[in-house]
Amino acid sequence: MSTEDLSTAGPAGADGETARVARLTDGLPAAARRVLAETDWDSFRHAYGPAGDTPGHLCSLLDEDPEVRSGALAALDMSVLHQGTLCAVTAPVTLFIAAILDHPLGRAVHEGHFPWDDGPPRSLRAALLAWLAYVATAAAYGEAPVPDRSDWRWAPWDDGTPRERTPEERAALDACRTVRPALYEAVEPHLSSPDPHVCDAAVGAALPLLSAPGLGDRIPRAAALVRARLSTVTDRRARAGMARALAVWRADTSDLLTDPDPAVRVCAALGPDPVDRSRALAVLLGALRDPRTTDGWFTEPLAGLEGWFRFTVLRSALTLAESFEEVAPVALAIVRADGASVVDFECGPILRRAFPDGHAPARPMTAAQRDLLRAFLDTEAADGLGRLVPWLRSVGLPETREGIAALLR
Repeated sequence: MSTEDLSTAGPAGADGETARVARLTDGLPAAARRVLAETDWDSFRHAYGPAGDTPGHLCSLLDEDPEVRSGALAALDMSVLHQGTLCAVTAPVTLFIAAILDHPLGRAVHEGHFPWDDGPPRSLRAALLAWLAYVATAAAYGEAPVPDRSDWRWAPWDDGTPRERTPEERAALDACRTVRPALYEAVEPHLSSPDPHVCDAAVGAALPLLSAPGLGDRIPRAAALVRARLSTVTDRRARAGMARALAVWRADTSDLLTDPDPAVRVCAALGPDPVDRSRALAVLLGALRDPRTTDGWFTEPLAGLEGWFRFTVLRSALTLAESFEEVAPVALAIVRADGASVVDFECGPILRRAFPDGHAPARPMTAAQRDLLRAFLDTEAADGLGRLVPWLRSVGLPETREGIAALLR
């Protein structure tokens, strides 16, 4: 659909709507107009059918009425990235959004850019960057050849093999991966934004974008920009997100491990290769001693993370520890927490770390391993070990209370 076609895309008799869309189109940056003009929208589909209505939603992102803007963003989220699923039209939509990030209306601040959004007031620019982060995360899913065992969702029976995709799904995924360099070019300037919400959203988008093959050479510059901005920002969420990004990018975050804010200290310890491993592990274990407080640091998960924050902290601590004994006191406290621990995200991973090479009957168990199994017997239901059974099986341990008890005699 051309720009000229778009100006007449409204329903018959809807002269006001036609004029509105034409006016919005005329005010677009040149790059955004090119995306509208050069994309055959009618040939694409989104989650609800033909994507011919998409240009109207895109233009409405820059309507003067905040409710219209929110409705347009919600429509794109539901149709173009439906429940995190990429579709054929997602790639050109992301290019359009990247092209309008610097539009003056991007500074407009109001509550609820989605009808269901009850978060703090933020700018349209921050909302658009957050949406790009969701797309980039979806595009990166399944791309790493080796499962990340520090990811709170990892399970030992998951070999990381992605499900078979249809030709249409593969085409949508490839298209979104192809545009990642262009998306990062649009995101990078906002890593230095004076608006902490924009900074936070830009970091959230940069993390999955820079995990892409071929973009690793951009990481040093991104890290330098984030480090410079971190020295001036005071917002907890933004600072914590920046510290996590630096740690993920393998920058030296040793100085942040002593930051006055415990949330920043923990996020600085979440990287795969901390320079000061022992201090980083101590920071993580300290947060796990008061997990409910740790969970309350962020009213919504940091970009790229889901679930309770303590799950991520625990997996990182278990991965960072050189032996189970290093984490055993905290791990046992989590297991014994009056049944409040979560099997698949706490007890199971703890069990795997305690038996990294599996259980061998001919190999005596350590005192820490025996203490852990006793804790499971004390806290799991009297009639069985429930959801812990698959985890026990994964390390070769008995799957019944009687079998575990026999090992401890």
